[in-house]
Amino acid sequence: MSTDDSRPMTPEQEYEFYADPRNQEPQGPARRRKRPLSAPVPVRFPADLLEEVKRAAEADDRSVSAWIRRAVEHELSRPA
Repeated sequence: MSTDDSRPMTPEQEYEFYADPRNQEPQGPARRRKRPLSAPVPVRFPADLLEEVKRAAEADDRSVSAWIRRAVEHELSRPA
């Protein structure tokens, strides 16, 4: 996924792109993955923090895993 000039989309651009129902339809033929996309990482959260994460994920219409991945990607993209 990228903008017209081949740069990766910002989270805001990604949100706007997928807000359009035309961009929510799968494109091209179905493909079978050759290997898993990721490795599971067990992480423990305090109950109140986990509830806050679940509410934020639901508000963003994302799974809890997708919301956490996005938060981690955001933190890693920040300058040190």
